[in-house]
Amino acid sequence: MTHKKMLSRTLFAVLMSAAAFGAQAAETTGFYAGAGAGQSFVDEASYDDEDTAFSAFGGYQFNRWFGLEAGYADFGQLEPGIAGADLEASSVYLTAVGTLPFTEKFSGYAKAGLQRWDLDTAIPGLTGTADDSGTDPTYGVGLQYRFNDAVALRGEYSRYEIEDLDADLAQLQVRFDF
Repeated sequence: MTHKKMLSRTLFAVLMSAAAFGAQAAETTGFYAGAGAGQSFVDEASYDDEDTAFSAFGGYQFNRWFGLEAGYADFGQLEPGIAGADLEASSVYLTAVGTLPFTEKFSGYAKAGLQRWDLDTAIPGLTGTADDSGTDPTYGVGLQYRFNDAVALRGEYSRYEIEDLDADLAQLQVRFDF
């Protein structure tokens, strides 16, 4: 089993465990939305670059431990290390989010799901990447600090698989609960 598949399955098992455990709790539910900014990183094939990235997301927190989140991530423009075309990538995703509260205001979370990626052009030189869009897994981890019932600051590191290419996204996000 490849490292990616093992990590994806492990994250999925953790999230499902959190969902089963969290189904017994009845606290902090409702819709939320937010936005983030940070850096995207690609270090595979002929691409070894980073750029400013942005994201917007929204979701529903079923209880203190489990939620579903949908969002959009723009990875910016990535330049190849050698001759070739610049690459602009974006993703629309749906993930399950398992949260582990450490204190009343501070928590950690893991998320995993599927994403629909879109490139402005196909990636040259990668086996199996003849298309400029597709569906692959995404997963990530983060820390969240809640200032009050309505606003939280999150630090997140996520990976977006794009066929044979992995795009990583490190960012700060602001979350607003309704």
